[in-house]
Amino acid sequence: MDQIESYRALALQVTCHAVNTLSDPVAVHERMRATVERLHAQIRASISFIGSDVRLVVLPEYFLTGFPLGESIAVWSEKAAIDPDGPEYAALGQIARDQQIFLSGNCYERDPHFPGLYFQVSFVIDPTGQVVLRYRRLNSMFAPTPHDLWERFLEIYGPESVFPVASTAIGRLACIASEEILFPEVARCLVMRGAEVLIHSSSEVSSPELTQKNIAKMARALENLAYLVSANSAGIEGIAIPFASVDGGSKIVDYTGRVLVEAGQGESMAAYAEIDLAALRRYRRRPGMNNLLSRQRFELYASSYASTSFYPPNTLLSGNPERRHFLRMQQETIDRLAQMGVI
Repeated sequence: MDQIESYRALALQVTCHAVNTLSDPVAVHERMRATVERLHAQIRASISFIGSDVRLVVLPEYFLTGFPLGESIAVWSEKAAIDPDGPEYAALGQIARDQQIFLSGNCYERDPHFPGLYFQVSFVIDPTGQVVLRYRRLNSMFAPTPHDLWERFLEIYGPESVFPVASTAIGRLACIASEEILFPEVARCLVMRGAEVLIHSSSEVSSPELTQKNIAKMARALENLAYLVSANSAGIEGIAIPFASVDGGSKIVDYTGRVLVEAGQGESMAAYAEIDLAALRRYRRRPGMNNLLSRQRFELYASSYASTSFYPPNTLLSGNPERRHFLRMQQETIDRLAQMGVI
């Protein structure tokens, strides 16, 4: 595998065309197909404009379908989640092959081991069209996660599947899903396993003010000495929520926490920048106060994590709940922490 130490990454800011109002499965899949075709043309045109050294293209969170609004978990699984070997991945793989890029995004995916459920999955497809990384979101407010099925999930997939990192021609890649940028442990565990480029698919409120997630993006890049490529939606079409509530601010942050480029509102290819892996690796190997990775003393914190439990695991092993299950579990966690004097 030939290594590429310098290339362009593009956080492609595109509109999400939601499927919530569609009831016919054929219409849902037709909308997904149309989305992929539109993306194919946009990616091709963007690379033609930016240059042939674009090697990584990142798409926003749930770009294929939007997110559930009132649908039960079982209904959304049947309606909007895709299969790991389904035609949607094949079509996205064709984009990666045609453009000779690594293509990343986030979608809802069924899992044959957990019928009736779905995971929110961030993926990376390589230039041969193969999925080389599949990260299942670990922290979610209203969706099933591996942690909710922890014992069974580990039995099936093993601990190495929890924080996957892909060694590729464009560096060691890892994915962070949406609001997980606010959970520093996720990025840290990925970098512990060698991640150099953190790929962040999101669909979030954008503002002229500094949002919580934007603070977190700079912090995660700085504290882990990693590039971060974050793609946001350019609005969501087809739901009652105002279109531009999640629109703008796709960005690329370097390993010092500096924002290299940021898109405005609307569909945009403006958020592209150089990923200089050679410079990143030199920085990580240079002794000094700013080399935060080499100064980490994880043994100081290990016992605190090992002996403490806040939100419990395995809460979905006994059945398929409605979404109110997650609110109930959160309230029980808050009550328990209050009794413990933690909050």
